[in-house]
Amino acid sequence: MPEVKLNVQLLDVTREPLKLIFAACRQCYSARFAGEVFSDEKLSLEQQAEFVKKIVASGHESPLEHVKFTFAVEGVSRALTHQLVRHRLASYSQQSQRYVKADKFDFILPPSIEQDGRMREEFSRLMAEIQRVYNRLLELYKDQGSSGEKANQDARFVLPQAAETKIVITMNCRELIHFFHQRCCERAQWEIKHLANRMLAICREQLPEVFETAGAKCEFLKYCPEGEKFSCGRYPPRTES
Repeated sequence: MPEVKLNVQLLDVTREPLKLIFAACRQCYSARFAGEVFSDEKLSLEQQAEFVKKIVASGHESPLEHVKFTFAVEGVSRALTHQLVRHRLASYSQQSQRYVKADKFDFILPPSIEQDGRMREEFSRLMAEIQRVYNRLLELYKDQGSSGEKANQDARFVLPQAAETKIVITMNCRELIHFFHQRCCERAQWEIKHLANRMLAICREQLPEVFETAGAKCEFLKYCPEGEKFSCGRYPPRTES
């Protein structure tokens, strides 16, 4: 089966995100109407950027919810998306195994298995066997007069968590920061950590005023909240008072 690589593409980001966050912030502290603030040309983008940086540093995150990013992602496993959808303040549109036939499904090979010849052989053998059984089930359903989604919806029960999938993700800036806190951590599962780091790089390029300091939660806290037993050593563990 062909090698599958992670691919993350930014589909959309809220128009003029910096101005929008600035106007929303100012509405909290100003008697002026946010519509006037948004259209005001007196403050340069550099001045607005400095204001937004201070707001982010202060922890006043609610104005960040007005700006959203939408990503198209492919080359990830169903194991990853089972973790991903636990981040509930987001919108997801995932490739359906009911409507998209998996008669030639790709799969994600974990690096720890890829690096060991015996494990790689066992893993690949099992994927090939699952593919054979899946395709055979579709043939048997066809013999019964069933095809399309009616056959796919039950044949898919044999497909593995390693099966490659594609998904569209939309998150607002506040949820993205939380996502990066959790999933850029060294203790995060390797695949979703790779995805989070790729998304973070895109967000930093698009809106550095918000995401410049985003990342693993220890980067924000300046200590490891996981405790001494699980700390990766980047920051000292939290001490009990």
